[in-house]
Amino acid sequence: MQEKNRQLVEGILYTDQYQLTMAHLYYRHGLHERPAQFDHFFRRYPDYGLHKAGYCVSAGLEWLLSWMKEARFTRPLLSHLGAQKSSSGRPLFEPDFLEWLENDFDFSRLNMRAIAEGRVVHPHVPLTVVRGPLAIAQILETALLNQLNFQTLIATKAARIRESARGQLMLEFGLRRAHERGALAGARAALIGGADYTSNVGISHLLGFSPKGTHAHSMIQTFLAMGQSELDAFQAYADLYPDDCLLLVDTINTLESGVPNAIKVFENLRKKGHRPVGVRLDSGDLAYLSIQVAKMLNEAGFPNTSIVLSNNLDELVIWQIVTQISEEAPRYGVDPDQLMGRLIYGVGTRLITSQGDSSLGGVYKLVSLQENGQWVPAIKISETPQKTPNPGNKAVWRLYDQRGKATADLLTLEDEKPQDFAELMLRNPMDHTKKRRIARAEVSRVEPLLINVIREGRYCYDCLPIEGLRARRKADVEALDPGIRRLMNPHIYHVSLSQNLWDVKEQLLTRIKNGGNPNAL
Repeated sequence: MQEKNRQLVEGILYTDQYQLTMAHLYYRHGLHERPAQFDHFFRRYPDYGLHKAGYCVSAGLEWLLSWMKEARFTRPLLSHLGAQKSSSGRPLFEPDFLEWLENDFDFSRLNMRAIAEGRVVHPHVPLTVVRGPLAIAQILETALLNQLNFQTLIATKAARIRESARGQLMLEFGLRRAHERGALAGARAALIGGADYTSNVGISHLLGFSPKGTHAHSMIQTFLAMGQSELDAFQAYADLYPDDCLLLVDTINTLESGVPNAIKVFENLRKKGHRPVGVRLDSGDLAYLSIQVAKMLNEAGFPNTSIVLSNNLDELVIWQIVTQISEEAPRYGVDPDQLMGRLIYGVGTRLITSQGDSSLGGVYKLVSLQENGQWVPAIKISETPQKTPNPGNKAVWRLYDQRGKATADLLTLEDEKPQDFAELMLRNPMDHTKKRRIARAEVSRVEPLLINVIREGRYCYDCLPIEGLRARRKADVEALDPGIRRLMNPHIYHVSLSQNLWDVKEQLLTRIKNGGNPNAL
């Protein structure tokens, strides 16, 4: 793609048409500079059918900010907007609006707070809070949702797979099955969420990682087609990569051909002073084969070589493999713990596409608008309670119990400080019948979750390397109760409103249902 075309489709026009038409309307009515606040949040965890997430992992913020710094309405881009016509043939966007876009539009005019990348997050909690000129904040919506929703989705899946794999080495290699260039964002998110490496060469080098991978079946097929053998193919690979030799052993027959030939090659490497890495299994009953392969490698004197498993793995499949190995390995004289300690999991399609739930239902809703210098809460009413957002300018806090476990995320009015109260009333955001009181003495720590990302024209987010984001994720996941972390039927993590915020929401709903009459309060 030519650079000018890349700017056209990936720059500021990487948006939906209705964002621009709304901004045009705001401009025409003199509302475009009116201070407004939007909250970005998701309504439910990913539900994969047989299993469901009990938490999510935030990701994508650094890349969104990088895009915002570069996105501009340049003359060439504005010429495309200027050429658009309405059904009657009139310009769809009037010249003075386009002039405003060229001269006054800049995302740095927004103030943005967000929950940092790598943090565990939950439904209805604002991940991102955008405040500033209405038209600018409106146009940000599509790109923000596109970038943050997807990376959060994939980081969440990766974290669950990491948990299921009991912390064993995990490789992401979904590039060939990913949704075009979504593979780049997906690989980054997977690294944040739990993958140790990715096979994606470009993104690996960009992020400072060594890309990982072995060979395909086609290498063995090539040698066979030339009248040579699987052993010849393995030996050729070992000769080229004697210190990085990991062999795919299921092209012909795993136990009768692949592993015996791999052992012969490993013995040759050992004689020359090299240490083979291991073998990869990509088909069949992976749990049973892992046990048998481990037994063969142990008997041949290679008890520490790795066994890489691949082929449509996800958290549930890995859980089944681990369970089966625990139960069956002793029957064959194989120590299950030792075996599981040498396993490496290669995850591809089901991770990079988040198979089972392929999108995160993140939304971006107007929650407040400034009127005569005062912030006025805004709300959208839905017949489905879960779709009615929490209005107003808010703060977000995480409460930890005396064990140091996260017990609730609390949304309050912006000027409230939960640590100042002897007792807190926690209200369910969607069900007025559900509430609980919690004494301040029961709370060991109150942590503010929203941090400044853009403030007074300055980008102030501290972009950590992937290792730092992983450390955040690890600490947050470990602070969850085991019931919330489990794969099947996880416990519900409490997201609550303070009594004051609950009252504001109820008053606003009552007013709107009574036709907007302020006396209805």
